[in-house]
Amino acid sequence: MVAGESGLGKSTLVHSLFLTDLYKDRKLLSAEERISQTVEILKHTVDIEEKGVKLKLTIVDTPGFGDAVNNTECWKPITDYVDQQFEQYFRDESGLNRKNIQDNRVHCCLYFISPFGHGLRPVDVGFMKALHEKVNIVPLIAKADCLVPSEIRKLKERIREEIDKFGIHVYQFPECDSDE
Repeated sequence: MVAGESGLGKSTLVHSLFLTDLYKDRKLLSAEERISQTVEILKHTVDIEEKGVKLKLTIVDTPGFGDAVNNTECWKPITDYVDQQFEQYFRDESGLNRKNIQDNRVHCCLYFISPFGHGLRPVDVGFMKALHEKVNIVPLIAKADCLVPSEIRKLKERIREEIDKFGIHVYQFPECDSDE
């Protein structure tokens, strides 16, 4: 899953990772449409094969997240979607025919944080608190290339402090040897 406010580079990252334009049919919204827009859930499936291993990957995008004037609980459609995927998987696992079960659960959320603020916004905290016990959250500072290294360091430090302060659990990458 990719989430974060519009204009932070979510589509660009997905395009770069999978070398495909999943968004070629997307309609750009006017300012009036964006003000009244609600969060929607868009799923794109990509078949990947690397070194003989085939993988069906579903990318879940959340256009409209955080774009409204009033963002109170704008993450609710997203948490509802995550819960529905868990419930469907549980029903499938509990059924008699478990041979061809598709796992559509959300396993990871790349959460894009704006580089132009001074840390997390209330909508960032609300979103991560609502999802951190359900999905592995990987916070990303969007468009970090527009900051100088000292600004990136300060922003990362501030975001880490706020994540700790609010008790948000984010994905911790495992410690690896340098040759892994």
